Amino acid sequence: MKKVLCIINIVFSVSLYAQQQSMDFEKYDPVSTLVVPSHIITKAKFPFIDLHNHQWNLSEQSIPGVVKDMDKLNMAVMVNLSGGYGNGLRNMTEAIKQTAPKRFIVFANIDFGGIGEKDWTEKAVNQLKEDVNHGANGLKIFKNLGFSVKDKAGKRVPVDDPRLDAIWTLCGDLGIPVLIHTADPKPFWDPADEHNERWLEIVTHPQRKRGPSDPEPWEQLIGEQHRMFKKHPHTTFIAAHFGWYPNDLNKLGILLDGMPNVMVEFGAVIAELGRQPRAAKHFFEKYQNRIMFGKDSWVPEEYTTYFRVLETEDEYFPYHKKYHAFWRMYGMGLSDEILKKVYYKNALRVIPNIDKTAFPD
Repeated sequence: MKKVLCIINIVFSVSLYAQQQSMDFEKYDPVSTLVVPSHIITKAKFPFIDLHNHQWNLSEQSIPGVVKDMDKLNMAVMVNLSGGYGNGLRNMTEAIKQTAPKRFIVFANIDFGGIGEKDWTEKAVNQLKEDVNHGANGLKIFKNLGFSVKDKAGKRVPVDDPRLDAIWTLCGDLGIPVLIHTADPKPFWDPADEHNERWLEIVTHPQRKRGPSDPEPWEQLIGEQHRMFKKHPHTTFIAAHFGWYPNDLNKLGILLDGMPNVMVEFGAVIAELGRQPRAAKHFFEKYQNRIMFGKDSWVPEEYTTYFRVLETEDEYFPYHKKYHAFWRMYGMGLSDEILKKVYYKNALRVIPNIDKTAFPD
């Protein structure tokens, strides 16, 4: 009998060992035994403006469904950064006027093709003027500027290229903000080894890996952006993703102190804030007039993570994408005064033509 039990134990141990060996890091997702208060918030405490969203094909057919989901979240206004330019933008703004004129704000984009050709800058400026006349209330610059945009000679166009100065100046003159995404998280440029906390994201999304010559060092790209901000102090810039400094809030604070024309939003970086709740809360208190709500992708069920970090004091809860953040997070428990600024007041101050009747004060 003892021999049989011994064999059973050996078989069980071998089987368990085999299961352990076949489990990779991404599958390992232990359920915490920690018993603490939990608040799953599916609707924001106050009406909010999502400053960073993308609806590439917003139309009369798609708008009702989007609005229905917005209502469930208490999203009063969605800022669609993917407005395009020319006829595409005009069609989108016309569709919004016909269906939900108070629920969407559209940002224009720039066609960077042909930089260096005669009159390119003048044409780009005139196109932006036309887009604003047709309903654009801001300008969104994607990360292709700095990464892949090249001039007619085949050279990379830096973010602070002087051929673009007239565009930033025009935005200041028109009173519209420029939301700009430059570079990506710094670890994408670091070696993809056991010390890189973005390792899982890099190996599962290898196209995100960068290097000193792909296209330039991270510090150079960010430096180009900051020089552009300082060169145009009368234009309001919104640095997407906390300017890629959500993991170094002291540095970000120094940058904001030196560039009063710059705002930030936290699209896709809420996990960075949620793992440092005390430092993040202090930052939100100090820079409460400079921060706006942003999400960056239209996945309604993911908003609860943002609400939970901002509104509760919950402890040790997961992010919704493990490859993006394998750590646990904590709520900041922001005051109502700060929440209102982050959710809508700061955006109302910066972005023109948002209907104010949906907001409490």
